[in-house]
Amino acid sequence: MSMSEVGLFLCGDVMTGRGIDQILAEPSEPTIHEPYLQSALEYVELAEAAHGPIPRRVAPGYLWGDALAELERVRPDVRVVNLETAVTTSGDWVEKGINYRMHPANVACLGAARIDCCTLANNHVLDWGPAGLLETLDTLARAGIRTAGAGRDLAEARAPAVFPLAGERRVLVFACGMETSGVPPEWAATATAPGVNFLADLSAAAVDRIARDVAAVKRPGDLAVLSIHWGGNWGYGVAGADTRFARALIDRAGVDVVAGHSSHHPKAIEVYRRRLILYGCGDLVNDYEGIRGHESFRPELAAMYFPAFRDGALERLEAVAFRMRRFRLELAAPADSRWLAGTLARESHRFDTTVRLTPEHRLEVAAAG
Repeated sequence: MSMSEVGLFLCGDVMTGRGIDQILAEPSEPTIHEPYLQSALEYVELAEAAHGPIPRRVAPGYLWGDALAELERVRPDVRVVNLETAVTTSGDWVEKGINYRMHPANVACLGAARIDCCTLANNHVLDWGPAGLLETLDTLARAGIRTAGAGRDLAEARAPAVFPLAGERRVLVFACGMETSGVPPEWAATATAPGVNFLADLSAAAVDRIARDVAAVKRPGDLAVLSIHWGGNWGYGVAGADTRFARALIDRAGVDVVAGHSSHHPKAIEVYRRRLILYGCGDLVNDYEGIRGHESFRPELAAMYFPAFRDGALERLEAVAFRMRRFRLELAAPADSRWLAGTLARESHRFDTTVRLTPEHRLEVAAAG
């Protein structure tokens, strides 16, 4: 990475709760409140039935597996994940069908990958009530990990995580979440109550609100990232309203990168006016291994995105395919990388974005022409 470039690591959901939490050094009490399963340990058993034994009380870096070498190879300036779990011992579970939590003693698993920023505007950060959110914020802060998209009040939830770089440049990470991804409207932070930075719609007023937030902080040379939890878990479709909103954020709100997530599989990529739009990054870490259904989407495949920018404009984007096996990220086999490259090429074609596979089986993305 040259001094004039800014490199990021972006991905979709990182869910280190439930089954993942159970194999870490200090597992939470495993009782869960789901319609079909009563113990988080049953998710470990499902994964073991699929791929063999999983060790327990693993080292903090275990779940990252081969991803650690890729992070070291690229050495991005700022590493951003959407942490889709509460980090808490709270027992105040919300009756919503699925509740994710990781024991605070296991926060070192994020430190093992040197994660800089956890965006929290998602549909699981308040699974264990306001107390669970507050403990999540405190735990991440103690671990030296900055957060965006949730806070003790609305001002904190709307404020960006700020990362100074050389040459007085900065990376600003804003985050928001929508009901289309399952974020309950009542989780919205208020002037006096904790919660998430809730985005009610994709209106011009919503763009204006984000524009005010960005303008209040952004200086020349800064790179502004908006992380947005939106849309359903399955399906490649990108609604026209989503595209219009993402482009308006670039045209009118000073946003340089729109990083979408919620889909359990990667979706289309657009390079618009040399700015990057990831409509859906797909999951990176979860405990869904061994769960059947939706096989046509290949949800076992994940992607790490490594964009590089100069003056806010995208210089290049590389993505690396992984697969989760025994709750550990492994580099995808060449055939799997080819499948993912082909799928992203097909879905991104409508945006005049090309995706090709390199001889090293990494994915290269560029605006056509």
